[in-house]
Amino acid sequence: MGEAADNIRTPRALLSLPFYYGWFIVGLSFVAYLVASAIRSGPAVLIHPLEAEFGWGRTAISSAASLNLLLYGIMAPVGGWLLDRFGPRRVILGSLLTIAAGISATVLVRELWQFLFLWGVVLGVATGITPPLAASVTSRWFIARRGLALGILTNANAAGQAIFLPLLMAVILASGWRTALMVIMVACVVLLPAIWLWLHDNPADVGLEPYNTGNPRNMAPAQSGPVSRSEIHPMGGSSFAVVFKDSTFWILSGCFFVCGVTANGLIGTHMIPHAIERGIPEVTAATAFGIMGIASFIGTTFAGWLVDRMDARKVLSAAYLLRGLSLFLLPYVTDSFGLFVFAVLYGLDWFATGPATTAILANTFGQQRIGRLFGLVFVSHQIGAALAAVAGGWAYSYFGEYHFAFLSGAVMGLLAAALALKIRSSGARPAVPLSAELARA
Repeated sequence: MGEAADNIRTPRALLSLPFYYGWFIVGLSFVAYLVASAIRSGPAVLIHPLEAEFGWGRTAISSAASLNLLLYGIMAPVGGWLLDRFGPRRVILGSLLTIAAGISATVLVRELWQFLFLWGVVLGVATGITPPLAASVTSRWFIARRGLALGILTNANAAGQAIFLPLLMAVILASGWRTALMVIMVACVVLLPAIWLWLHDNPADVGLEPYNTGNPRNMAPAQSGPVSRSEIHPMGGSSFAVVFKDSTFWILSGCFFVCGVTANGLIGTHMIPHAIERGIPEVTAATAFGIMGIASFIGTTFAGWLVDRMDARKVLSAAYLLRGLSLFLLPYVTDSFGLFVFAVLYGLDWFATGPATTAILANTFGQQRIGRLFGLVFVSHQIGAALAAVAGGWAYSYFGEYHFAFLSGAVMGLLAAALALKIRSSGARPAVPLSAELARA
């Protein structure tokens, strides 16, 4: 007992912080996810430079983006399993190292197949293990304020694209696309020591308990010991076969399919080319993504705050409703002001679907498998994104513009808003610390 107590390292022994260490973990995970999400920014700014240098067609380049998005989704359940099994620290380190290696090789490509393999396969796999990160980290470190923590961490994807898109576009215009990609590689390498030193998997690793309003500083050592499955959640002992038979899982998957179509697939890949071809300057178009990121931070954090206080189904439906309405505007944007108005409206819901989706999964199926469950639902998100990336390129080639693609996405957003309200109510169920389940294992 005395030896165990001597070996406990509290956060204050690592960093002197005036707040609960879990918030620092959220911040550090946010930065790691932000850097990994820079890959999502690539296709939007690489299409024109690659067309000019290699003569590759837009559909071919979009196919690399589509393969990346598809593997990003397929790998999400694997990432969820890895996070549940090995913890965020080792998973994030592996992801960042692979991204750095993949980017370093991509700057040397000369053939289309090389770009398809590196951007589509290697970077798709490397980034695909990160989508369940928000669910895994917040479920481990928070009981109270979990929705808020989810909202903050979910913003990392939008923030990464908002920061890196204008930055990469500026570097491309000044020094070329290869230099721009090396910016991402350097960011990954710089972040590695901080993850190695300060990111811990569970509160018990540093002598804490998950954050709870009854003990906001949570400085007491975490308790360990066996906990029965029934104490964790009524469905804690169920197999994934039960999950697959539940309508909630499939409705969430259907809604997330629409989210992927209207986010990474259409906007992430084709908005900037659309804006440039409307006569809007490149840097201005990229800056619109920065505005979207700011709006997303507000909207997604607010969505997480709402999830702590009201029916998550209504929050999810509202996010998809705003998504659909904003996409009706994009085909008719012809100047910078119109693009910025769209960026604000769309940005408010850009990643606002994440906190509500995670909360519904946790309330319905329990906390201890949230990484794997979110990863499974996320597959449908990226199937939608992959299909939309290719379909958007095809629509442009066939119609000579993106109107049909964006309006189709708008209609799908409205359908998802209605579908979200069909999810059956699971009721509010008390969360149980994931550390207790890990201690049992």
